[in-house]
Amino acid sequence: MQVGNCTYAITIATTCTMGAGTADHVSLRFGDTKSDDIVVHHLNSKHVRKLDPLQPEVLDDMPRRPFQACMVDQFQVTGQCVDSPICYLYLKLAGKDDWRPGFAQVRVLEMEGSHLSSDYFYFRRYLPRHVWHGSDLCDREVTPFGIKHKRKVFARKLAN
Repeated sequence: MQVGNCTYAITIATTCTMGAGTADHVSLRFGDTKSDDIVVHHLNSKHVRKLDPLQPEVLDDMPRRPFQACMVDQFQVTGQCVDSPICYLYLKLAGKDDWRPGFAQVRVLEMEGSHLSSDYFYFRRYLPRHVWHGSDLCDREVTPFGIKHKRKVFARKLAN
């Protein structure tokens, strides 16, 4: 694992389905095959800007809530650096709202780490509440019966 912290830009789109947005807390967990996972609790508080899905321009003239229907939001977080490309991403919704994200992506902002950015992770369904839900593309093996994934088990961490 690289020494020090890296800055990550996280882009998350919310679908345009009626009722797709949420005001509840969203947490994010991502990482690579070699390092510990990076967990961001209350991603809502790390909101940087709203992006136009069709234009790369930033639209934020005034602060607003993230995760509204038909919106693409960008967040910035700092965490330990990854050693290999980001290959898993999970989201967790806490609260009573429904939320239907479309896609998520994590980019490493440091120049020497840009090749470690993730592909897009697609959701396009309502997230279950209070559980990690996402994709792990790290350890997969092609077999005659299809693609076999190693099961990722997250240890429960005690809060300080």
